Amino acid sequence: MFSLARPRSRIARLLCAAFACVLLLWLADRLWPLPMPADDLARVVLAEDGTPLWRFADAEGVWRYPVTLDQVSPYYLEALLTYEDRWFYRHPGVNPLALGRAAWQNLTGGRVLSGGSTLSMQVARLLDPHSRTLPGKLRQVWRTAQLEWHLSKRQILELYLNRAPFGGTLQGVAAASWAYLGKSPLQLTPAEAALLAVLPQAPSRLRPDRHPERARLARDKVLQRLGEYQVWPQQRIAEAQEEPLLLAPRQEPALAPLLARRLNRADSPPLIHTTLDAALQRRLEDLLLGWRARLPERTSAAILVVESQTMAVRAYLGSVDLGDERRFGHVDMITALRSPGSTLKPFLYGMAMDDGLIHSESLLQDVPRRYGDYRPGNFSMGFSGPVAASSALALSLNLPAVQLLEAYGPKRFAAQMRMGGMPLSLPTAAEPNLSLILGGAGSRLEDLVSGYSAFARDGMSAPLRLQPDAPLVERRLLSPGSAWIIRRILSGQARPDRDPHAELVQRPQLAWKTGTSYGFRDAWSIGVGPRYLIGIWIGRPDGTPVPGQFGLASAAPLMLQVHDVLSNRDSQRGIAAPVPAVPGNVGVAAICWPLGQPMARTDPNCRRQRFAWTLDNTTPPTLLAQDQPLGVGLLEKVWVNARGLRVDAACAGAAPRDIALWPAPLDPWLPRLERREARLPAIDPSCPPQVPASAAPLSVVGIRPGDQLRRPATSRDALHLSVSALGGEGQRWWFLNGAPLGETTAQAALAVNLEEVGRYELSVLDASGQTARVEFQVND
Repeated sequence: MFSLARPRSRIARLLCAAFACVLLLWLADRLWPLPMPADDLARVVLAEDGTPLWRFADAEGVWRYPVTLDQVSPYYLEALLTYEDRWFYRHPGVNPLALGRAAWQNLTGGRVLSGGSTLSMQVARLLDPHSRTLPGKLRQVWRTAQLEWHLSKRQILELYLNRAPFGGTLQGVAAASWAYLGKSPLQLTPAEAALLAVLPQAPSRLRPDRHPERARLARDKVLQRLGEYQVWPQQRIAEAQEEPLLLAPRQEPALAPLLARRLNRADSPPLIHTTLDAALQRRLEDLLLGWRARLPERTSAAILVVESQTMAVRAYLGSVDLGDERRFGHVDMITALRSPGSTLKPFLYGMAMDDGLIHSESLLQDVPRRYGDYRPGNFSMGFSGPVAASSALALSLNLPAVQLLEAYGPKRFAAQMRMGGMPLSLPTAAEPNLSLILGGAGSRLEDLVSGYSAFARDGMSAPLRLQPDAPLVERRLLSPGSAWIIRRILSGQARPDRDPHAELVQRPQLAWKTGTSYGFRDAWSIGVGPRYLIGIWIGRPDGTPVPGQFGLASAAPLMLQVHDVLSNRDSQRGIAAPVPAVPGNVGVAAICWPLGQPMARTDPNCRRQRFAWTLDNTTPPTLLAQDQPLGVGLLEKVWVNARGLRVDAACAGAAPRDIALWPAPLDPWLPRLERREARLPAIDPSCPPQVPASAAPLSVVGIRPGDQLRRPATSRDALHLSVSALGGEGQRWWFLNGAPLGETTAQAALAVNLEEVGRYELSVLDASGQTARVEFQVND
């Protein structure tokens, strides 16, 4: 009788054995897990188009450029699989036929002629290097089995693409493609694909930059194999074989190093994407290196180029040369806190327009002034007297800006800048003051360029976007109208057409502003072009003054050269410059000085007519300095008789007349017929006014309170001074230390001779009873 016990027990033993094998394999996999590559800190910083800008190698000095199968040319994948492993997608990791064939060829040939490793086995060797012995081969087979167990074929192939050796410190097909060929692996030609497919076979022996003939022969061998297996048509193979071995100059990515350092954080991915234009970055780095010889010793420079509408940074040069230690090349001056000089003035003028304090041709005062211990002066050391707001901004005059900030308020200005996305840094516990507008605060080049974007973006500023996934965050800094007007002024188109009804002609020009910090420490130039914002800084990173270096002479020429590069690029690419539209609330008005109001040209009080840009059809009156009150203002009411002489209001035939007067501090800069005394009618002695017309405050010109004067060391002669009185009414009587000194008419100067050292008190009295006094010291 047939028994079923024996077959069943045999099957059970086989099942147990199989289970035991599986269990042992599972335990082995857990005890000796597959050494998958970890994040070894090898990173590549990329331009917007994927061009490598800078690389950070791993601990072994290797750099790689991770890619997926979709980011590699199909030519390369076909060449690789045909030459290395035709059955890659069919075998379980180890190809017995290939191993047998390789063993037979090696035995019959007496030496190693062929290898039987599959791509999976090569990846296993890359992940877990081993010796070329039998135990090493068994270890490789085990690691291959683990690979096939845990990963898909696509994942295994991508490991090979990113880890295969290509000579030197290069790993991966992408790093090799950029280093040897200067292009993306997605753009490989058939010949280039065949070359890169064979290099990992002997990366040192076949390096195309060192052994081009060996590399060409190896390439042709791959092409021959592709023809044998009919993977590519013969015509393509013939064309590839005729293609010469053309290599790009071998160089590792070396662009935008300071930006790369800025973006390389502990949590950064292997590929760090930026918004930079690699070609523009390279062009400007070459340009800046050419400028190095023109810069003083130990002086550095920074260039920032930003696309105004997207705020994407297209070029980032934080120093002249990263490796130049004498110029502190490792210091990123785009992020460094420095004094902005006069670069803040356009924002103040725009805010003052929005606040209704001025229009583009408002009369401002470029005259000497003192605010306590603060005595601002102009860069040119001179003064212009009456000046339009547009001219004051275009010429970067300091005194009108201080007058404007005094009216607007320094604390309010700093707060508006901060809320608009452009913070200003002040010393601890310090409060904003009038020096703010002349550079008495700290700012960064990137913040300045961000703020100037308001002049190109209808008053909206936005932070820079260094990476493509960074959001565009906008803040209102100015109104569209004031931003448009300020941009016109900075581009040299300050005054509108003299015919207020004529069509406004727009020309896309460069608007720009320079700045110089105290002591010639920082030279700035910020440009607003048709499509780009340009920021330039030049100076010593350690803050040492560089005499003779200032914005207009140092930074502006570099900024203009960068602008030319950008304009030429756009022209060659056929990119038309956009024309900014005129905001609806911007208008043109004919106004008259000194009142700053619209009036007929024939009006006697219209002393000078000017055409101004206005906002919302408003024309603010002339802004007066807070420490220079004129009592009844610039429009003086007097009474005159039939002969045109000034009389008392109660006199017979007296008629009122309004006379526009210039601000008293401007008198020394006015023609004699425009000065206060010439504008007011003469007094009729037969019926003089009982109360003199309000006079401007009386002040001494030629010497200031607290001045320390010194006689020449080689002379014992008297010290000669020339003084005059500003403001007041009628004759002046002068006194020195209480003793009468002399008498002058309204604007005449008085010569003063000081023979002794010591303290002096100079005082003056005018016809209206006003007095002014100055104390000073004369030393040896």
